[in-house]
Amino acid sequence: MKIRIFLALAASLTLAACATAPKPLQGQFSTVSPRDSVAQQQTGTPVRWGGRIIETLPGQGETCFQMLARPLNGTGRPSSTAADASDGRFIACRAGFYDPAVFEPGRDVTFIGRVEGYQTTRIGEYEYPLAKIAADVVYLWPLQREVDVVPAYPYGPWGPGWGPGWGWGYRGWW
Repeated sequence: MKIRIFLALAASLTLAACATAPKPLQGQFSTVSPRDSVAQQQTGTPVRWGGRIIETLPGQGETCFQMLARPLNGTGRPSSTAADASDGRFIACRAGFYDPAVFEPGRDVTFIGRVEGYQTTRIGEYEYPLAKIAADVVYLWPLQREVDVVPAYPYGPWGPGWGPGWGWGYRGWW
């Protein structure tokens, strides 16, 4: 009985470890989304927000990122399964230079920081209010490549041409 409990506990801990955020992204943060933050004016709130880069704008002494906010998964990465889901847009700024050729549009980034204020930007003819965070952490996620999985032995364990009817097939050896 004790072994079963131990094995169940070990399995639970192993699965929990798989959904842990990278060390720089760990901590306690408000669950407010960028869209809700604009509506509720929550300046000073600690947040962990992420999404897809729309634009990277290096400036004098800092770089600002305009982001399309996405829900974060258990590791803190912006969810790729919620392709149409958005929590609005936000701006994240961090001291230093971040190269727009590396931090290019479409890349996933997660930020940790505090809501610093709000600003309005123009998207087409629409005045769009954005939450702006002062980022302490800028975490650029590695690119995820879509891969087509092809079975190692599409025609049987002995390679092409060795399916039924060849060798020791249903007709015998010949």
